[in-house]
This record gives sequence, C-alpha cells and structure tokens, in this order.
Amino acid sequence: MRSMPEIITFSINGSPVRVSGGTSVATAILISGETAFRRSVSGEPRTPLCGMGVCFECRVTINGLQHCLSCQTVCQDGMEVQTG
Repeated sequence: MRSMPEIITFSINGSPVRVSGGTSVATAILISGETAFRRSVSGEPRTPLCGMGVCFECRVTINGLQHCLSCQTVCQDGMEVQTG
C-alpha cells in the first residue's frame, strides 16, 4: 500500500505555499507563480538557468539567510523564503 506524500507548508514572500515533501525551493517558487528569484545589479529579474547549483541565478533569502541556492534546498515546514 502506498502512503500519501508528506505536505510541507511554508511561505514565499509572505504568501503560504503547500508542496509535497522533497520539493526543491526553486520548484516551489516556480509553482507559486513568482517570476523573479532575484534582481541583477541593474534591476533585471533573474531566474535559474542550470537547476544544479552552478549558475547561482536561483539565489534567494531563506529564514533570513541571504544567497541560498534554491535549486539545492529542500522545502521544510515553516520555512520563510524571500525572492528578489
């Protein structure tokens, strides 16, 4: 018998988000409809390119810690994510 996936609840830019356990923060951000993960020095919106932690375009603030790679971070209950 297959068990139901764990549901994780956290926030992105103050809005509640629910995803299955094991979901990366980058995937959750995309699912939530956010279009910019961060801003370049000239203010241009940036989104992930590689999805494996090489390009650094997916950097967000997680629980107050800046420059976290969202593609390499798994969602956790109560996590607070801020995009740029």
